[in-house]
Amino acid sequence: MSEHPPVERPVVGTPFARGVLAEVDSEPVVHLTGDGVADLLDAILSVAAELDLPSVLNRFVQVSAELTGARYAAINVLDGTGTSTTFVYAGVPTAVARMLRTAPHALGVLGQIPPEGALRLGDLTQHPAFRGFPANHPPMGSFLGASVRTGHRVYGQLYLSEKEGGFTEADESMVISLAAAAGVAVANAQLYAEASRREHWLRAGQDITTMLLEGIDEEEALEHIAKTAREVAHADTAALALPGLNGRLLIELVDGYNAENLIGTVMPEGGRAWTVMTEGKGLLTPSLSESRSVKVPAMRAFGSAMYAPMQTSGRGVGVLILLRRIGEASFEDGDLVTAESFASQAALAFVLAEARHAQDVAALLDERERIARDLHDLAIQQLFATGMQLETVRRRAARGVDPSELLSIVDEALDNVDSSVRQIREIVYALRDPDAATGLVERLRREASLARTGLGFAPSVLLSLDGGALTDDPFEEDRFDDRVGQQLTDDVVAVVREGLANAARHAHASSVTVRVSVNGTSPLGRVLVEVQDDGAGLPARRDRRSGTGNLASRARQHGGSFTLGASPDGRGTLLTWQVPLG
Repeated sequence: MSEHPPVERPVVGTPFARGVLAEVDSEPVVHLTGDGVADLLDAILSVAAELDLPSVLNRFVQVSAELTGARYAAINVLDGTGTSTTFVYAGVPTAVARMLRTAPHALGVLGQIPPEGALRLGDLTQHPAFRGFPANHPPMGSFLGASVRTGHRVYGQLYLSEKEGGFTEADESMVISLAAAAGVAVANAQLYAEASRREHWLRAGQDITTMLLEGIDEEEALEHIAKTAREVAHADTAALALPGLNGRLLIELVDGYNAENLIGTVMPEGGRAWTVMTEGKGLLTPSLSESRSVKVPAMRAFGSAMYAPMQTSGRGVGVLILLRRIGEASFEDGDLVTAESFASQAALAFVLAEARHAQDVAALLDERERIARDLHDLAIQQLFATGMQLETVRRRAARGVDPSELLSIVDEALDNVDSSVRQIREIVYALRDPDAATGLVERLRREASLARTGLGFAPSVLLSLDGGALTDDPFEEDRFDDRVGQQLTDDVVAVVREGLANAARHAHASSVTVRVSVNGTSPLGRVLVEVQDDGAGLPARRDRRSGTGNLASRARQHGGSFTLGASPDGRGTLLTWQVPLG
């Protein structure tokens, strides 16, 4: 086969170079034959609707090989450092490809592919930039390559090899057009992937906010933040560096690879984490293992790193650190933007949770003061008066007063003791159950109001008695409360609370409806609780089932039933809990 020198040809006009591709490349392309234009148009339209990047590129390399008659074809998508992020090929046997192990870099002859136009060679092994083939690589001679790009941005390379008789100008024009279309496909797929990542980050942030505002344990919330961030960012490790004693910043929680070597690490002052914490700006590092300024030995086990400040209103709560192993793709600017948003939302949720905790503490102190006042003003004062009465009886008895005259004083004292005991019991009972004096209807309305924060909207509450909707008539509400009784009331409220909490955490719903129906009287009557949402439905895998397990246990205690499944209309989830009255 004869050797041809490298050729870089401008693209000349074709009827196809209008519309989308006209915006990608303003240069005209070489005219194709009618069949060539039709084949090219069919090839591009066949993949135009695809958003899954590997599927798009696999189709492109197959089409490129078919239209040009090349034996081998490949598309290599590169990151900003020239490292391959996606590599697809056609013609190379799978067993051979496995032996090659790594995707090629934009070096040697591949590094000579121009940003515009094409590189066409009769024998690539004769090119001055040729560096030899890797072990197990099949021999290749004729070569045709073009950059996969849109506008001035190059995403990678499309190249073909081993066409009998060598590649032609028509092949070159075809490949340039396919590479331009592949550039559009790569750009669309990356935009779609970026939008999906943003959506995942937003949902993760909403979940964290909901969990914290519902009063989840702080340690569990931190674990959830780290795990969620690692999964959404496709990182190998996520760490949380939080302020500790003596002003130190140390890693208190780690999820993922090499966690045991990172946990408890003190971050040095002036380092990356400290800078992010104090300045409130995120930071990307291409490779910690290659950086000379890394002062923490455990950090050198990682490549790309991303630091996002957990900060709100100028207050630093901590730093979210996301790490990838050496050799993995680097984090990009878009990753940092979404990670910063997630970290800020988590920090805000922490501050709100702290404020709510402080409010709860203040309320607890107020309640203690009220109890002290009640005990002092009611029970203690009455007991003191009773003591004075008994002292009077003692003195009179000592003077020899007729006992019959003292009976009325003793009887009054005993009545006062009984009254004091009742008052103390009422105070103690109120401490044990602050809702004891509140009926079921009022407690359900309160649960719906509290759920507004987690859901982002107020759920609907529908109550019915013997098949009829419950009105605002206080008499009907009393009948509803009396039918259910105090023991079942606590369980019904717990079921509704858990159902609303699950909808807030997992459903991502736009509406939630709570239905509580009471039919008949004890022992044949029943109470039915339903919590229905129009959200995402049940996940394929549920790791935590403690809440639903409690609901099933409550149902079994009363001889009832509990189910959690898809809504009858196929949208969202339906929780059903039913037990006998009495």
